[in-house]
Amino acid sequence: MQGGFKQIISHGSVLKSAVLRHVRLVNPIAKPLIFARHETTSAARIEEHGFESTKIADILKGKGKGADGSWLWCTTDDSVYDAVKSMTQHNVGALVVVKPGENKSIAGIITERDYLRKIIVQGRSSKSTKVGDIMTEENKLITVTPDTKVLKAMQLMTDNRIRHIPVIDQTGMIGMVSIGDVVRAVVSEHREELNRLNAFIQGGY
Repeated sequence: MQGGFKQIISHGSVLKSAVLRHVRLVNPIAKPLIFARHETTSAARIEEHGFESTKIADILKGKGKGADGSWLWCTTDDSVYDAVKSMTQHNVGALVVVKPGENKSIAGIITERDYLRKIIVQGRSSKSTKVGDIMTEENKLITVTPDTKVLKAMQLMTDNRIRHIPVIDQTGMIGMVSIGDVVRAVVSEHREELNRLNAFIQGGY
């Protein structure tokens, strides 16, 4: 899986560099000076868009009403059974854990992996075990901010082998994104960039 993500990133960067190099260097002597100036400006405009302009805030905005992730929370006092039931109902693989009565104060995160390793494998009861007993604690939690670039988030998730990452700002947690959200955003951004480069080559800029 990690190899696939790296291919997405490297393929886009190589393609962009190749097209921009083509734009700048193809037969420069034969072109009038006035066209060369227009060409330079257009190439710069393409570079301003970049392959890394999409931020986590854009993903949250696209998620609409569910962006705050409020339905992805549980508390340290909830049973593991209830947490797993909530994951199943919402078709997600993780829940952010908050302190009771403090919806934006993150205590940690509980994932399917925690359930498998710390409940199933160890033969513990999910109904009598509290989320706080098996969660990944806050000091070990990897987070991003709304201003984090999507490619940076993807790198964090692949390097640390995680599939969900909380989004926080100065007020606390404001949402959560999955590796699926991030991959879709990267693919969409690359598609839009390729369309811009194609329009430039065909005289659309």
